[in-house]
Amino acid sequence: MSTTLTTGDRVRCTMQGCSCEGTYIASRNGMATVKLTSGYNIGIPEENLTRIGISEMGDNPSEEIIQDSSLPHISIISTGGTIASKIDYRTGAVTSQFRATDILNAIPGLASLAQFRAVQLCNILSENMTPAIWQQLARAIYDEIKAGAQGILVTHGTDTMAYSAAAMSFMLRTPVPVVFVGSQRSADRPSSDNVMNGMCAAKTALSDLGEVVVVMHGTTSDDTCLIHRGTRVRKMHTSRRDAFETIGDEIIGSVQYPELKITISPHAVQRGTHDLVISEHLEERCALVWYYPGMKPEVLSAWEGYKGIVLAGTGLGHTGTDMIDRIKKMSDAGTLFVMTSQCLHGRVCDRVYDTGRDLLAAGVIEGEDMLPEVALVKLMWVLGNCSSGDDARRLMRENLAGEIRRRSPT
Repeated sequence: MSTTLTTGDRVRCTMQGCSCEGTYIASRNGMATVKLTSGYNIGIPEENLTRIGISEMGDNPSEEIIQDSSLPHISIISTGGTIASKIDYRTGAVTSQFRATDILNAIPGLASLAQFRAVQLCNILSENMTPAIWQQLARAIYDEIKAGAQGILVTHGTDTMAYSAAAMSFMLRTPVPVVFVGSQRSADRPSSDNVMNGMCAAKTALSDLGEVVVVMHGTTSDDTCLIHRGTRVRKMHTSRRDAFETIGDEIIGSVQYPELKITISPHAVQRGTHDLVISEHLEERCALVWYYPGMKPEVLSAWEGYKGIVLAGTGLGHTGTDMIDRIKKMSDAGTLFVMTSQCLHGRVCDRVYDTGRDLLAAGVIEGEDMLPEVALVKLMWVLGNCSSGDDARRLMRENLAGEIRRRSPT
């Protein structure tokens, strides 16, 4: 390499007869870091680089997009994630953007669907989501709908998106669509799903829905996004673009891409069905405990004094018999236990075997066909909003936001 490189320069990498192109990031001790056009970074000796283009960095602001005031109003509430992001060539990382202009530039075509207002709630990795942030998010959504938003987009990291969607399903009654959307692949990768997911989510936010949903890729191709109810969805794969699935229920609908043809299922909650209501109180002293063979009763002592515990039991909803005395002791002391199943399909029934009957006698509530993580979020909400234990037990058995089905599908 005879020419001094600047961060952001386009370079050709040549080594052992192979050649590829990318963006120069930085060098240290004679080794350069280059971001390839595939989106991945490599380390390569500086002498194996040739500059083929000047730096792509600069302080040029995003092109201002004039929004059409005659279009419906959608609010974008950002919690982080990579759906609207760009490359920082100094580090090779992808950083989230929050201004309406940045998002409209990152996802071409949005401006033709609606006029957007962007609200930055926080900028976190989704594994750092907390019940306290859920309360802030619920209030932000409430305020935006109150101010006239005809739909809400919540951009969110995918790892805990299902938890947050479930939380909003219990904390809010919404007359308009509240749509969670994210991306599995960052915006700098050719296989990124941010544009398609964003367009399909915006179309969903303008639809006749009146509930909280998640919109993500439905196949590995760029042809369909699925609309999942916020209390029945789970991330089922670490990296596939079609990672999200509806469990134990039918999907709410779908959006064909690129034509953006939307189909809504008959069992979806319709726009305007509910008046806008917020109940943001949560009891954070709740836990989700996954039972495993040989688990010692003493394990539960870590949650002594907690107000609620969701057990993810085996099969129909069981733990080992040696757990029952500890469960009863804690239940008598005021901890509300809810039994769910580690199986993804089917429902809890603790009246079939002796163990199940003993668990019921110890004070455990059957969680029906709720997903364990949804039961946890619901338990936080129920205990945060009920004045008596009897009311809490009753509400945990009731279907409040599509989390319980009267009959399990075949």
